Amino acid sequence: MKQLVKITAGVVLLLIAGLHGYGQDLHFSQFFNSPLTTNPANTGFIPDGNYRLGVNYRDQWTSIPVPYKTMSAFGDWQVFRDRLTYGWLGLGGVVLRDVAGAGNLSSTKAYASIAYHQLMGNSSLLSLGFNAGTANKRVDITKLVFGDQWNGKFFDARVPTAEPINSSSTNYFDLQVGMNYAYFPTDNIYVNAGFSVQHVNTPKETFYDTDNKVPRRYIGFLNGSFKMSDKVILNPGAYYTRQASSQELAIGLNAAYNVSGDGAQQAYGGIYYRGSDAAVFLVGYQLSNIKMMFSYDVTTSQLSTANSRRGAYEIGIIYTGLYKNRAFSDAVRSTFCPAF
Repeated sequence: MKQLVKITAGVVLLLIAGLHGYGQDLHFSQFFNSPLTTNPANTGFIPDGNYRLGVNYRDQWTSIPVPYKTMSAFGDWQVFRDRLTYGWLGLGGVVLRDVAGAGNLSSTKAYASIAYHQLMGNSSLLSLGFNAGTANKRVDITKLVFGDQWNGKFFDARVPTAEPINSSSTNYFDLQVGMNYAYFPTDNIYVNAGFSVQHVNTPKETFYDTDNKVPRRYIGFLNGSFKMSDKVILNPGAYYTRQASSQELAIGLNAAYNVSGDGAQQAYGGIYYRGSDAAVFLVGYQLSNIKMMFSYDVTTSQLSTANSRRGAYEIGIIYTGLYKNRAFSDAVRSTFCPAF
């Protein structure tokens, strides 16, 4: 019976989320370590550096028949720092790859992004950005089973299906926009809020002969960094997204501990809760310019019956760098966040 629950849940989730295209977009529990997928206005918005490179990997639901593997790689840079006294441009790009289920439902997306950042006095910053790119989804139909192939005891793939699938691949152009606001009144306080809209052009995405559109996805977030002492910095955060009838709210915090005394080595620990879905536990370590974080999702929803609460594990690695021979004004623009 337990195995039947797993199989049924897997098939239903795959068909609903995959073939019809109404499911939630790709996402990471470590939303703060995936800046360009959260908001294009984050492009070049690097409080503790001038450029960064990052990778994310998420392995989800490995204990049920429809596991998800999601990967991304991104990079962004600040440009025109020496030409704009009170602002700069950010340029960047991100590639995402997702593979799910027995039918190898795969999604590959590549975006280029640009953002403008404008200082507003000495304690705030406003950012506007957008990105554009291409997306591809494909599925191996020969590995799928459908409702009309159920013979009363099991799914029989040898039975022809009446599902009106006319393509195993779909491509479309995609567009996102967003804005951010950061407030940093002292060296010990930093607050950042942002809002973005993905799939602004509502592109067509379907394996059927229909005019199915990808609904717009709305994302809002609020982050903060508060230096409590020379040893501890607290980083609370909240993230909300809504797409069609799907929504997600995550809230929590992580703390950075100054291991080396000079900030070159930091240890991280934190916990987040994604409403009616999972508790996320996080640990990490920063060595000079490289920060590595590992998180694990413990399922709290009804799906815990099928996956025994084994939700997902996720790895985020970010390298942050500084340009050589920076002018004083540029150095100021790269030290918004509290630091050891």
